[in-house]
Amino acid sequence: MERVLSISFGEIALKGKNRKYFEDKLISRIKKAIEGTDYKRIYKEQGKIYIESLEDDIAPVIARLRKVFGIVYISPCIRVEKDMEEIEKAVIKIMEEKKAKATVNTFKVKTNRVDKNFPMKSPDISRKMGGVILKNIDGIRVDLHNPDTYLFIDIKQKVYVYTDRVEGYGGLPVGTNGRGLLLLSGGIDSPVAGFLMAKRGLEISGIHFHSYPFTSERAEEKVKELARILTSYTGRMKLYSVNILEIQKEISAKCPEDEMTILSRRFMMRIAEKVAQRENIDVLITGESLGQVASQTVQGLTVTNAAVDMPILRPLVGLDKAEIIEIAKDIETYETSILPYDDCCTLFLPKHPVTKPILADIERSEGNIAIDLLVNRALENMKVYDID
Repeated sequence: MERVLSISFGEIALKGKNRKYFEDKLISRIKKAIEGTDYKRIYKEQGKIYIESLEDDIAPVIARLRKVFGIVYISPCIRVEKDMEEIEKAVIKIMEEKKAKATVNTFKVKTNRVDKNFPMKSPDISRKMGGVILKNIDGIRVDLHNPDTYLFIDIKQKVYVYTDRVEGYGGLPVGTNGRGLLLLSGGIDSPVAGFLMAKRGLEISGIHFHSYPFTSERAEEKVKELARILTSYTGRMKLYSVNILEIQKEISAKCPEDEMTILSRRFMMRIAEKVAQRENIDVLITGESLGQVASQTVQGLTVTNAAVDMPILRPLVGLDKAEIIEIAKDIETYETSILPYDDCCTLFLPKHPVTKPILADIERSEGNIAIDLLVNRALENMKVYDID
């Protein structure tokens, strides 16, 4: 009788001939996540990944695994040989442990007989083990429709018995779907956008725009902390820090006031695209949500897109603020995001920003500015941080 962790994955199972590639990526991410913990080995067995662990307290290991994209469930199991007497002992032990830590008055047994050579069929095994529980565990009865707990039995090369299923985030392992550069502000939205695109398999880097000394060093430290929180989901991240104060001053001096926000946004996109091209990154990612602020109208987003050739992903585009905040709280970025430090977007903010910009008008205003010179100067002074 041995303790293992069972890891179930979702859509990876649908990848056909590419499945091994995704499984290997997932195992690689798992190894990084539990590095330094007391585990013996990781192996695959008929549709699941298993971790042999010597830890008495596996809660910290499960907490790390929950943040590995691609994992749907994590289950602490007892592993035994395909012997009915051994299975019975495991069933009694796991149910005793379950009753010791939670109120359990009713149960149902669910058996998955992957090994079809095993002599008993799944319903027969479930009925037999239900009887074993009733005989050996006091104060418990069967409920086939709405039980307090399920007892799962997976019969493969070995037999795995468990009751708990700790939910992961699902998705795809980071690094299976290309690379993205996240425009990471100090606000609520952009960390959530990075989280969601990492969940779809993108390897994430970040780029932050500031206006030091008009914005403080503490504001930049806040963004670094947001990046650190994200790395618990994404793995190590490069963060590019770019000062755009000179650009903002030029726009303020030479362009209509109401175009300040959209013109600044187009410069950010140009700089981000240059960094992405230099670093072989495939797409840009922003935390914009349609209609949330004046620059995030359909017209505003269209004019922003026109500044670059690279695709821009906006995973929050259809979410409202309450939905975004809910995710931010869940991934633990919210409390950092609401710390009261100014970012560059609050500087030179027009009283009445244009909400339906026309591309020809914006490009006419940009004709008053040395775009390439300003972009190159910003890139020359860029700082790069390795966040882990």
